[in-house]
Amino acid sequence: MTNFTMEPVGWVSSPRSEPIDDDWGEIVARLVVDDRRFTADSLRGLEEFSHVDVVYVFDQVALDSFEAGARRPRGNPDWPEVGVFAQRNKRRPNRIGVSTCELVAVQGTVLTIRGLDAIDGTPVLDIKPYMTEFAPRATVRQPEWSHELMSGYW
Repeated sequence: MTNFTMEPVGWVSSPRSEPIDDDWGEIVARLVVDDRRFTADSLRGLEEFSHVDVVYVFDQVALDSFEAGARRPRGNPDWPEVGVFAQRNKRRPNRIGVSTCELVAVQGTVLTIRGLDAIDGTPVLDIKPYMTEFAPRATVRQPEWSHELMSGYW
């Protein structure tokens, strides 16, 4: 098996310190880029985008806490058992999270963002500008239970 070593490009500074499942939409956080490795030039031009994709690590989740089989999301008996790759929970094999967030401001090496579902201190692996050309090019299909699950998330 091949292992990868990654170094964070920055960290999340958020008013949330607990991984609560819902109400992330109005959370305004700061993404502080590591100014020992990067200058403000690394973010030049990013302010022209309305959204960014943030790739981060669920670093406070135990390495062995994911289930390789199927389970009911949030333990809800009304929802079907689905595998780890059919849900977006924090207990993932490599503990990687991805969120598309509104970019509010860029100041030096600090981004202000809205809607990042990561808690205070979370290491950030990458920041990418959101471009509509990377969005799905066909109709998106998803099961009804996932709409119910996400109804209070944002």
